[in-house]
Amino acid sequence: MNDFPYRLERVGIIMRPDLTDPHQVEGVLNPAAAVHPDGRVLMYPRLVAAGNRSRIGVGEVTITDGLPTGFELDDILLAADQGWEHGSDHGGVEDPRLTFIEPLGLWVMTYVAYGPLGPRPALLVSRDLDSWERWGPIQFVWEESLGTDLNLFPNKDIVWFPESVPGPDGRECLALVHRPMWEIEGQEPDLPTGITDERAAIWISYVSLEDALRDPRALLRPWGHRQLAASEYDWEVLKVGGGPPPVRVPEGWLFLHHGVSGTIAGSSFDQQKNVFYAAGAMILSADDPGVVLARTSEPLLAPETDEERVGIVGNVVFPTAIVETTGAQGGLYCFYGMADEAIGVARIVRSAG
Repeated sequence: MNDFPYRLERVGIIMRPDLTDPHQVEGVLNPAAAVHPDGRVLMYPRLVAAGNRSRIGVGEVTITDGLPTGFELDDILLAADQGWEHGSDHGGVEDPRLTFIEPLGLWVMTYVAYGPLGPRPALLVSRDLDSWERWGPIQFVWEESLGTDLNLFPNKDIVWFPESVPGPDGRECLALVHRPMWEIEGQEPDLPTGITDERAAIWISYVSLEDALRDPRALLRPWGHRQLAASEYDWEVLKVGGGPPPVRVPEGWLFLHHGVSGTIAGSSFDQQKNVFYAAGAMILSADDPGVVLARTSEPLLAPETDEERVGIVGNVVFPTAIVETTGAQGGLYCFYGMADEAIGVARIVRSAG
């Protein structure tokens, strides 16, 4: 829709790869971010070493009068040191998203573990953003009505809502979005019941709040799976996927997503050179986050600058994090990957009217 109530305005670049660091020689991209309890803004970039091997770093964002203006990497937060996190010709821990789940008092980082069977979702958690615990892979509860097991399929773009929401069975739930891909190497997989489009789309699943309060590791066993949003427009004709954690706004939940157009050669898990990634957004219902109330028919942000158009994979903007800052220029800022090589910032602005 052309009258979508929010827009994205470019601010600049806050991280480029340090080519003297072997962990960064193939790019820095697609970060998570959070405001630490002590007020610092932390960012967790994906760092890519030779051979497309990824780690997740951590460091502090420079904030100038509320505006993100720079970043200093401090350390490696997570490396692929578990067998299920690294494959034979590509691997690592990729594309983190970070949500503070308020009812649990828990920071939950989702990431993609690119292991022997391809990309799979996993959790890293913290109570204070200082110490972390690896909880392992997410295992989606099997549901007979789907006619298949979601755990058979690669899955990416996993992100939690920060608050409890109404669940499909009427209970208060915690919800996550994810993006299963109906691809199994060497096989023609059956699509879930009711799904006729093979393109990767955004799904939503749930965990009972009561179960998670009793044992937070219930987050590893989501259920109630259903498709939330599929490709609709030319700029997302190949596939769509989720972006940063949803933000509560007066209209419901503001949820940024990405759409892909162009041409995919060979396996979609191979690094592609003829694709075009752009960022759009949806408003999800506060009463049922599985319902899309509004959606951008055109991108809010598309590759236009040199850094977005030329890089490891050209023509990519890929939003993955949102933070709120204070100060003269404070507000909501989105961090996004630029051509799989650098990290940019855009401000989220409410449109006039």
